[in-house]
Amino acid sequence: MKVSLLIITYNQERFIGQAIDSALAQQVSFPIEILVGDDFSTDRTRDIIREYEQRYPGLVRGVFHPRNLGKNGGINFLETLKQAKGEYYAVMDGDDYWTSPLKIQKQADFLDAHPDCSTVFHNALITYEDGTPSHVLNSPDTKPFFTLDDLIGEDEIWFMATSSTMYRNSIKEYPAWFRESVSGDIPRLILKAKQGKIGYLPEVMSVYRKNRGGTSFTDQYDNDVFLRNRIAMYEGINRELNYQYNRPLQKNMARYYKMMFNAEPYRSSYLARLPILWKYVSMAQPSGEEVKELVLNYLVPPALSQAYSKIALGLYRLLHS
Repeated sequence: MKVSLLIITYNQERFIGQAIDSALAQQVSFPIEILVGDDFSTDRTRDIIREYEQRYPGLVRGVFHPRNLGKNGGINFLETLKQAKGEYYAVMDGDDYWTSPLKIQKQADFLDAHPDCSTVFHNALITYEDGTPSHVLNSPDTKPFFTLDDLIGEDEIWFMATSSTMYRNSIKEYPAWFRESVSGDIPRLILKAKQGKIGYLPEVMSVYRKNRGGTSFTDQYDNDVFLRNRIAMYEGINRELNYQYNRPLQKNMARYYKMMFNAEPYRSSYLARLPILWKYVSMAQPSGEEVKELVLNYLVPPALSQAYSKIALGLYRLLHS
């Protein structure tokens, strides 16, 4: 088997047919399989997958789990991948779809021709359910190859749509920290970048659909559980990379601690914010002026903050009169 096509889905009855059709439309010169991993959908998604199984026996196969495996589809991906027989695998979410019938052939040819690459991705069109104008993800100046250095920074780095990626099927066991993460793309790409370069094809060959049922809308930057999961993910990445990128990763994690100031259960508790502020300051190493502003904005009740400002202003005027 040359390439396994993985479609990862949950409650996407409106879109799953288009995703499978775009996989069936691929024109390739080698054997493929289409594995549709369903995370115990409660709508008609499973029924639709079974219909495709009946119409395309031996080509389309549903991977049905007896319960929802959680982690925002991450475990669904891992369990589906375990059944993949391909030398390479391409993956997309069940609400996305491929727009070029030559996508799989072109990416497999690229990996064949570049044994030093672990991954290849292409450009993608992003569309929005709320009417926001569509746009392509990658700019014309996107370089042809990327390394681990390009994926690590003080901010979150993401520029590869799930539906645009193809990987060598070379990781037999993913680490425990990966299984706990609710973000699959970022840690998967970093693990693959450890194994080789990531190549880029500029052609737009898929659609990344932003809709309320998609995984991107499960990112809750005002939710303590989500923020702590993100921090744990970067702690796992830091260990995985033997702390080679400790400084930028520390600053990256610090951003999430800062977001916690406005998350439950810290939003309404000045005392609960104190250890969060300590974490942020120790990791981000901000300026003294920023620490002062954080203390006034998040640790001092508004009435006391206003009194402090008046006293400080009065002292300033007295000293400069």
